[in-house]
Amino acid sequence: MQEIQTLHDFVVKDINGKDFDLATLKGNKVLVVNVASKCGLTPQYEDLQALYDKYKNKGFVVIGFPANNFMNQEPGTNSEIMEFCTANYGVSFPMMDKISVKGKNQSPLYKWLTNKSENGKLDQDVTWNFQKFMIDENGHLVDVVMPKKSPMSDKIINWLNN
Repeated sequence: MQEIQTLHDFVVKDINGKDFDLATLKGNKVLVVNVASKCGLTPQYEDLQALYDKYKNKGFVVIGFPANNFMNQEPGTNSEIMEFCTANYGVSFPMMDKISVKGKNQSPLYKWLTNKSENGKLDQDVTWNFQKFMIDENGHLVDVVMPKKSPMSDKIINWLNN
């Protein structure tokens, strides 16, 4: 059986194209979210930012991964995406490079997030934009919150407060 990886085993690109070593997040709870600018759920950026503002000094980080996997709802370039997020929602949490969260071009991180054989916890395909994966301080997948559920859901708030 292969060793189960953690979030901290991955290096991704941030929205400016620089390497972002997820090991730098050790000791923090992390919410990994696939985001899109032209989705009915796009206003969730506001709650994601509010959540980040409230808990960032208590060992919590939100990471946004723009993805264009659902009905072409994230057609923009990285700079257009960042401009949109900043101008409309004041996003200050880390935003990453636009990736694919499903299908044959699925990013290695999302392969890990969605396959129990890799994350040791659960199988859960990404069903839509704004699916939220909860990661503990040691980089292990804890649970998933489906796209339509608010970032301010009891499940997430209770997890952050424990």
